[in-house]
Amino acid sequence: MTDPIALTAELIRCPTVTPDDGTGLRVLERPLRKAGFECHFVERGRVPNLYARWGAKGAAKSFGFNGHTDVVPEGDPEAWSVPPFSARQVDGVLYGRGATDMKSGVAAFAAAAIDFVTETPPDGAVILAITGDEEGDAVDGTRALLDWMAREGEAMSVCLVGEPTSRERFGDMIKIGRRGALSAWITVRGKQGHTAYPDRAVNPLTALARLADRLASHRLDEGTAHFDPSTLALTSIDTGNPATNVIPAEARMAVNVRFNDAHSSQAVVEWIGEVAGEVTEDFDVDVDIKVKVSGESFLTPPGPLSDLVAAAVEAETGVAPVLSTSGGTSDARFIKEHCPVVEFGLTGRTMHQVDECVPVGEIVRLKAVYRRILAAYFA
Repeated sequence: MTDPIALTAELIRCPTVTPDDGTGLRVLERPLRKAGFECHFVERGRVPNLYARWGAKGAAKSFGFNGHTDVVPEGDPEAWSVPPFSARQVDGVLYGRGATDMKSGVAAFAAAAIDFVTETPPDGAVILAITGDEEGDAVDGTRALLDWMAREGEAMSVCLVGEPTSRERFGDMIKIGRRGALSAWITVRGKQGHTAYPDRAVNPLTALARLADRLASHRLDEGTAHFDPSTLALTSIDTGNPATNVIPAEARMAVNVRFNDAHSSQAVVEWIGEVAGEVTEDFDVDVDIKVKVSGESFLTPPGPLSDLVAAAVEAETGVAPVLSTSGGTSDARFIKEHCPVVEFGLTGRTMHQVDECVPVGEIVRLKAVYRRILAAYFA
């Protein structure tokens, strides 16, 4: 039996801060090749990715797992109770950067896949698509793997992303979709002047304050069948003006929008532009908007795949999971264009925090869930 705890610890000891995977993917390659997986390293933009397949290329039925070995920076190492890449186990809890997000998930599905194909070889293919670029811009990670798969004629029938999805207790939530996300940086330009003579200046802050209020106070929608209401959050307002007797020439703000399937990113951007245009006319200022779209909203409708995963989760945990679309973005937003995709993993309570950790028992149970999913899928 492949030990997912030992494999998680070995991965944690690789300091794979985005986009430096270090030796993480090589750690996975060794046991996968030994179990008969055909492994390919797909590199783009100096980002390493690993594609591993057991079974025939082009198999009529294939189950894919997706995950990432890169992690966010550890922050101040002195703030940790253990060295952040030591993978130290204390009282049944494994500590280290990536313990939750998501080296334990990768180790669990790799261990489950290795044991499954070794003990009960399926009629089909088992695929692992693992990236070293999820926590960053995610340009050369899973998207690079999917591009390579398209060129090489590789395909997954369905896919499970091993992100930490459980909210309060292990097994309580499966993600069947994600909200879309975009950030907008808005610059308002007026005319600099003396605060004693405001009639000789055009104050961009007054216009920016009005724009910020109109954007933040507007309710985008009331939610949809599978999504909570969309949200817009102000994340920054700045002028860079140290003087209290000067009206600045320019003011800037940033907003982040999480939108459901009632909107596209284009529709959200057009709405921001319309509101900005009205403020421009009212205050005689110029407005410039730059936008970065992280992903569109998507949904894998409840059905065979989510039923399969939910049944396996409940069988192993005794918990009937909720089907959710909450949270941030994940690489499932890219996979949705390739095949049906859902997400299930550990409780994400400590991800990205100092002293990130995971109970070792959860890693074992997660492997058991993944193993049961494979058995049910190929039954």
